[in-house]
Amino acid sequence: MSDLLLDINLQQVPDSYLAGAWRVARRVVNRADPDSPLAQATNLVLNDDLLQLQAPSLHETGSWAVQRDELLNRPYLRLNFPTEEMKALVTRLRRTADGARSQLNLYFSSGLEMQLDRP
Repeated sequence: MSDLLLDINLQQVPDSYLAGAWRVARRVVNRADPDSPLAQATNLVLNDDLLQLQAPSLHETGSWAVQRDELLNRPYLRLNFPTEEMKALVTRLRRTADGARSQLNLYFSSGLEMQLDRP
């Protein structure tokens, strides 16, 4: 099967496409706190409504949900932790035709940008 990643229409993407275990491939911290758990995470697991951030010295759990704006139906991820709540715009989702590989780009209001891969 081809490893060619195809862009998915974000206005019509099923929320289930965002679930799963994601590996942080790239991150741009910008003005975000570089010591925050999200800025240090190496993996992000989104299962059912359970959220897990993982890194060598970090394991934080919370909840997540997909929220869409009313005007353009763009998906946002709402990430809730015991100490804070964050919202990230899904700026790009790409998948192989068979769905075996995916790539997700998120932009947080803090300025943090993340590219996540799901092999």
